[in-house]
Amino acid sequence: MKKKLKPKYFIFDVDGVITDGQMLYDQNGKKYKVFGQDDHDSLKLLEKYIKILFISGDKIGFKISRKRVNDMGFNIKFVPSIKRVQWIEENFGLKNCIYMGDGIFDHLVMKKVLYSIAPNGVLKHIKKSASYNTKHYPAKRAVAEAVIHVLKKFFDIDFNKINNFNNLK
Repeated sequence: MKKKLKPKYFIFDVDGVITDGQMLYDQNGKKYKVFGQDDHDSLKLLEKYIKILFISGDKIGFKISRKRVNDMGFNIKFVPSIKRVQWIEENFGLKNCIYMGDGIFDHLVMKKVLYSIAPNGVLKHIKKSASYNTKHYPAKRAVAEAVIHVLKKFFDIDFNKINNFNNLK
C-alpha cells in the first residue's frame, strides 16, 4: 500500500483568503482590510501538526496584513504572485506544502504543490486547479473549513468526534 504523504508546511495567501479581499481606501490611501473570525483558533490548533506560513503580494497593504498575522502569533513574508512557485520550491520544496490561495495566478502554484485549497468565490481556473474548494467564503470561515479538512485528510482527526480538546495533540 502506498504511504500517504504528510505535508510539512501550510502556506496561506493573505488577501482573499484570510481577508474578504476588500481594500478600503480614503483620500490618503489604503486604510483597512476585513479579516474573518475563527481563523486564529483553527490555525492555533493546526500548528500542532504542521508549520503555518503566510504570504502577501500586497506591498501597499503589507503593514496591515503583518499586524493581523503577527497578532495571531505567526509570521508573514512579502512574495509577489509571479514569484511564489520559485519561492516555495527554494524554501520548502513544493511537494512538502499545502497552499491556500485565490489569486488570478495561484493556479500556477496549486498545480505544483502537494495539495491546494481555494476559498469559495474564486475564478473558474483557480477552482479547477485546487485539490479542495471550500464552501465558505474568504473571511467567513473558509480558513477554519480548510483547517478541519486538512486535519481529517492528513492527520486523521475528525472534528465530528471531538468532544474535548484532550483528544488533540
